[in-house]
Amino acid sequence: MGKKGVPEWLNSSLWSSKPYTDCPPIYASEPAKPESPPRQRSPPPPQPPPPQPPPSPPKLEPPASFQGDPGSPKFSPEEISRQSQILSELLLQYLPNDRAFWPHELEKKRSQYKSFKDELLQNPSDITRRMEEAAHVKHAVLNDESRALLHRSEITHGEHPLSLGSTSVWNQFFQEAEIIEQIERDVKRTHPEMQFFAGDSCFAKTNQESLKRILIVFAKLNPGIRYVQGMNEVLAPLFYVFRNDPEENNVAHVEADTFFCFVELLSGFRDNFCKQLDNSVVGIRSTITKLSLLLKKHDEELWRHLDVTTKVNPHFYAFRWITLLLSQEFEFSDCLSIWDTILSDPEGPQETLLRICCAMLILVRRRLLAGDFTANLKLLQHYPATNIGHLLYVANKLRGPVPD
Repeated sequence: MGKKGVPEWLNSSLWSSKPYTDCPPIYASEPAKPESPPRQRSPPPPQPPPPQPPPSPPKLEPPASFQGDPGSPKFSPEEISRQSQILSELLLQYLPNDRAFWPHELEKKRSQYKSFKDELLQNPSDITRRMEEAAHVKHAVLNDESRALLHRSEITHGEHPLSLGSTSVWNQFFQEAEIIEQIERDVKRTHPEMQFFAGDSCFAKTNQESLKRILIVFAKLNPGIRYVQGMNEVLAPLFYVFRNDPEENNVAHVEADTFFCFVELLSGFRDNFCKQLDNSVVGIRSTITKLSLLLKKHDEELWRHLDVTTKVNPHFYAFRWITLLLSQEFEFSDCLSIWDTILSDPEGPQETLLRICCAMLILVRRRLLAGDFTANLKLLQHYPATNIGHLLYVANKLRGPVPD
């Protein structure tokens, strides 16, 4: 250990980074208020069907529209292969370890997602119309002599569009309208630099519609969290990987596969999105405190300068880093590399994410030590371009238990 609590391995010019350039403004907000939902659980696996060739795992193949974007990162074949193998259904527990179960599990999940859409994406007008039709059939059966249309007075008043009843489908529809509008706005702003997500092409619009449906279904199935602004950024990398699967059958079910992997991914971080847990031992404030303690453990001098001298509250920058899984701090391809590590590390995604965040602070320590409150806050809210391989190397050097 060197002077002022600085490890000897940090006393190297390797920790200097390139001068930073201005980046887009912060895009994140405080989470919504609801309670945390229970973790999604899958039923016990069925008996394996007769062996048959398993589907191939997703393979990351950036489309021409992505590769042609000005300034877009390029993927090497080795990186594509590694990402496609790591960021797969297995690591997100979407598929069981036994390949014999894969076809049955995929069919079950994809059918389940279709049922979710059929049930949750209905227009209230269609619901009430079917209710009226059902009531009319019942009326006709009971009164075989009369085939006239059922009068409105015989339909439950609670299903009228002007009903204020809490269980009315129309009341629920109006309550959810604001969330759906927020989802639509956010989806349109997802990675505007990539033609895969943005633009007027039919391809981009189709992808946007898929993202929107996934987020709406998730919000309705998880009323304790619903939708938190920025979830679209967490969903985008998963959808991108599955959408570029070379198997046409898998692409045809991209929404279902992405949805369930999104649920599994958020299940490990769901407490960070629940505002009622903010001040608990599992909420976002506690997680940010763990990051601060991790920095203190590995670089006390830098921790003291940020926390005591310049008083840069880690919530000002770490909230976005943690809740959005660093998806807005780096280029898209770099984000995929970081997620490879987060999802595959045996220490778990939360601990690995905190080590990477701590490494981000260490990599710019010299500039932080030389900066005041304003300079340091700007630097951390607009993190500079860096070598991702080196960042992950430093994060690995910090391996160990996260301080309580």
